[in-house]
Amino acid sequence: MPSAYQNDGIEHIYQLLFCDNLKLFSESHTAPEEYPWDVLFATHPENDQLAEILHNPELETRPKILAARMLSDLGVVEPTRKLMGVVIEVGMAEGLDVLAAYEDGSARYINYTGKLIVWDTRTAASDQLIQQLFAAGTIVLSNIGPGDGPRRPSPAAGTVRLNFLVSDGLYFGEGPYEVLQQDQMGGPVINAAVKLMGFLTEQTDQ
Repeated sequence: MPSAYQNDGIEHIYQLLFCDNLKLFSESHTAPEEYPWDVLFATHPENDQLAEILHNPELETRPKILAARMLSDLGVVEPTRKLMGVVIEVGMAEGLDVLAAYEDGSARYINYTGKLIVWDTRTAASDQLIQQLFAAGTIVLSNIGPGDGPRRPSPAAGTVRLNFLVSDGLYFGEGPYEVLQQDQMGGPVINAAVKLMGFLTEQTDQ
């Protein structure tokens, strides 16, 4: 897959946002012996151990998504479809803008310039914005099915891709930014993402 960013470090963080490549996490994780990473990085983790990670309310979302992906690869699919993360990719002439938000209230924003914002501090304001994004995404999920095949390269200039990280796989929709922004389902997702992005940039500018 072609790189979306010239900076290797930023490219690595971008790829981690989708939680679909365990090897990338194992290469960069500083404490692989700690739970839940010891289970995720095991050669043959047990299904019940992975399910325990997926349903553990005390864990951050990203290892839970990894556990869900591993269970899915083993043919174990959760009976209830659950939205766990949203990643919005906006292709621009200057580069790629990416916003990611997760169920645990964390978020990441990568500007097309390569500037990175990491948000791990939950506040009432950020929680509300992320909840709005998830609410809009849940409506979209009720009308689309999971993607078929591997994740696509980053979108071309003028195109926006709405990625939904769900317990049973990756769901997405994409199209011209102006078209999806006016779309009955896509528009609320984009508008919620813009508000969250504005909030994140305001916090770093203070």
